[in-house]
Parts: sequence; structure tokens; C-alpha cells
Amino acid sequence: MTENLLKEIAKQLNYAKVVGVFCHVRPDGDALGSGLALVTALKNSGKAAYMMCEDAVPDRLKILPAMEDVLTSLPQGVSFDLLVSVDCADLSRLGVFAAFYKKFKGNTVNIDHHISNDRYAKINLVCECTATCEIIPEVIKAAGMPITKDIADLAALGLLTDSGNFSHRDVTENTFKVAAELRGAGADFPGIGYEMFSRQSKSRALLYVRVLNSMRFCLDDRLVFLTVTQKDFAETDTEKSATEGFVDFPLSIDGVEVSVALMEVKKGQYKTSLRSKRANVNAVAAEFGGGGHILASGCMLFGEYEEVIERLTYAVYKQL
Repeated sequence: MTENLLKEIAKQLNYAKVVGVFCHVRPDGDALGSGLALVTALKNSGKAAYMMCEDAVPDRLKILPAMEDVLTSLPQGVSFDLLVSVDCADLSRLGVFAAFYKKFKGNTVNIDHHISNDRYAKINLVCECTATCEIIPEVIKAAGMPITKDIADLAALGLLTDSGNFSHRDVTENTFKVAAELRGAGADFPGIGYEMFSRQSKSRALLYVRVLNSMRFCLDDRLVFLTVTQKDFAETDTEKSATEGFVDFPLSIDGVEVSVALMEVKKGQYKTSLRSKRANVNAVAAEFGGGGHILASGCMLFGEYEEVIERLTYAVYKQL
């Protein structure tokens, strides 16, 4: 990240008195962690700051007190000086807030780590790294704001979840450097890691069994599909947020290079998550209007199930 960009964003944050922070729909740990870390830093500095997301916080992410502060609509009677989006690669991913963000007359800041980011804000800080929570601590420090324990915990949540507990290939020396600084500020990596990667409900465990039973091997066992249907959710009394992390399991199988998880949104519509050891799944997702990272991306597909499988298989084949 460039020093000039950091200085400019720090200037905007220090100048503003009322800041609106937005993250992508269907929020994950990195989106919420980065946004709330920034909001908390701003509040600690005496500013008014609000965190907004179209969707409510998933139950499994309600492990830190700040999660209660996430709004699903604009606060009434509030006039913003500055808008900041975090962990959001394109404007449409802001959902119901996209139009408001686009029409805003003041400055907008886009802080993200997705290579597919289309630089939609007036000021764009996009760094290819493990998580937006790898960037946010640098932004907060550049603004002269301290990293307190509550901020460190929020940033740790994003680092842990987007790095797969520091197991993904995009983890770098800088990732651990940031993690060390957060730990020094009091971040509870063991506790947060347990909540995210070990503890689970009986209903989620039953859903996981069903999803694993759906495994389908293709391309000489180099590609694996997982599928979760609306029926699976209904019969296990779970929600879509319960599937987080499922897509990573097939990559632990010898010979598997790409894992694809299909979540049925409704008949003929599938939210697709792609993970890879080496192949460029960002290119695969881009074929269907999605994107993300080289080794982790997502998209939405429409059509009959077997047709969707066939289209994805061919798209993955071209990247192997």
C-alpha cells in the first residue's frame, strides 16, 4: 500500500465528524471485522461512526460485542461527512446501500483486498493480501488512532477467517507481522480461533454430514463439487451462514486441486464458492460475473443443476 494513499485516507478520517462504513452483503468475518474495527477506532476518537450492511450479522459471528452495532438501514436524521466501504470489490455488493454510496456528494473511500476490485470510490486503497483486516490496522495507525483490545479482536476475526486460520497460500510475512501487532494489543486469537474453527452446533454438524455426502468428483478427481440445498437447510434447521468453511474441506483430499460449493438459493439459482490450491478460480468466477481472489472466489449461477455442474466443470478445466 502506498504511503500517499494512507496519508490521504488518514486526512479524510481525521477531518470527518460523521462517518458511514459499509460492507458487502452476506457479511463474513473480514467484512464485519474490518468495518467494525474502523468504526470503533473512530468512536474512540470522539467521532460519530456507523456500520451498515444489508444483511444481519450471522449467528456464528456474534462473538464480539461490537456486532450488536451493525445496522441494516441508514440511521435516521444523520448527515455523513465521509463514506467508507470495506472488503467490497464492486458497488453492487453493497446491496441496498449501493445507490446511496454512488450518489453521495462528499468523499468516498474504498478499502479492500480483492484483485477484482473495480475502484468505484473517489479514493481507493486496494492491496492484494490475505484480508481487509490486514490493511485496516495500518489505516487506523496512519490516522493516529490507537489499536485497543476491542479493535485488535475485530481485526483478528477477519485475519483468522479470511486466511483459513493462517492456512491459505496468500498468507505472507506481513500477515503474521500484523497478527503479531494485534496480539500485542491484546487480540484473543486462541479464543476467536476456537469459536470460528472448532465450536459448532449440533444442527451445523448434521448439515456438514449431508454436504459431505453430496461430494462429486470430476476431472480425474482434481475437482470436487459440494452441494447444499434448501431442503438440507430446512431439515437441519440451519441457515446459509452455517456453510462457511465447508468449501475448504475437499482441498485436504489428496489429488484434489479445486473445490466448488453450490448453495441453492432457490430453484435454478446457485451461490457458488470456489477454492483452489493453484488454479486461478478468479478467472472461473469471472466467466459468470463473479470474482474475488486467484485461489478463492465466488459467483452466482442460474440454470438446471446438471447444466450448472457442466458449465463450471469446463470453466475449471480451462484453468487446470
